[in-house]
Amino acid sequence: MSLAFDDELLAWLALARVPGLGAARCRALVGESDSASAVLAERPEHCLGESLGAAVIAGLRQPDWAGAEADLAWRDSPDKHVLCLSDPRYPPLLAQLSDAPTVLYVLGDAALLRAAQLAVVGSRNPTALGRETAEAFAAGLTQAGLVITSGLALGIDGAAHEGALRAGHTLAVCGTGLDRVYPARHKALAHRIAAQGALISEFPPGTLVQASNFPRRNRLIAGLSLGTLVVEAALQSGSLITARLALDYGREVFAIPGSIHNPLARGCHALIREGAKLVECAEDVLEELGALAGLEFAAAPAPGMPTALPGLDAQEQAVLAAVDHAPTSVDRVIARTGLPAPVVSGSLLGLELRGLLALSAGGYQRLAP
Repeated sequence: MSLAFDDELLAWLALARVPGLGAARCRALVGESDSASAVLAERPEHCLGESLGAAVIAGLRQPDWAGAEADLAWRDSPDKHVLCLSDPRYPPLLAQLSDAPTVLYVLGDAALLRAAQLAVVGSRNPTALGRETAEAFAAGLTQAGLVITSGLALGIDGAAHEGALRAGHTLAVCGTGLDRVYPARHKALAHRIAAQGALISEFPPGTLVQASNFPRRNRLIAGLSLGTLVVEAALQSGSLITARLALDYGREVFAIPGSIHNPLARGCHALIREGAKLVECAEDVLEELGALAGLEFAAAPAPGMPTALPGLDAQEQAVLAAVDHAPTSVDRVIARTGLPAPVVSGSLLGLELRGLLALSAGGYQRLAP
């Protein structure tokens, strides 16, 4: 980068650190003055009339140059990038938002931020089937050419990242500075994403975990992406906030339906009632986003559970047929099959070991073939 570019980037970083200024007003200031450097060189009380307030004007008069220089120095390590709004590498979809972050910190491949992205979000405590579904959709859509973007959270977010990494790249938007990983259990996953994709944050290095940062992270997930896919979500959840932000931004929203008895399906059902597209396979997403993302795909028939699976005896076939895709209690399986409890228990264990069933809090549930 040129010295002039670094001076302008330093000015952007200083503006981003002015308490109370906010992204929208910062953008308006730069628009009036033609550059971030010019904003700090001018008399701030003449900017945007009297709307800035005394505290903001004081912050503009005495910028936090030390903090800005520390942020710029962070960029000097390999694979670390700092993108301001005027940087040609800044993601164009995100730049459309009136409150787009003035600065983005990136660890990994910054070029991926301009790729066609799909957000995949959902519950932090998904069912086994929900986790498997998120991984499968993420892997399939990555193979089709989309970049999967999520929030590095436990549950569906982590499963989506894992599925995408099996097939290619993924982006993780963080609610902390990129010098720390939250949640800590995803430290190894974060390192893999940085090596095979990118970690993104609007928060400077050193920013700790704060609850107020995660709604801001959610708007970035929605804003970076052509659409948002919700796999499992309760009625009151951050995933629904992300999906509704996507709707507000004019982006596509997709939801995977589930059992009416599964509380984690209710959020998806609510989104579908509000106009989200019901999806059952990756092709349903590509039908909507393929043209926008410049992708071509060949539709494949939706997979179904065969009526008879090789290698299973008649009792195992009966037990498998009695288990739903939602958690099914052992007592219900016994009642449906009419088989003795010891036979049902043995068959359930055998089917679980074959990878056809998973044990969850509510009982056993069938996994997709």
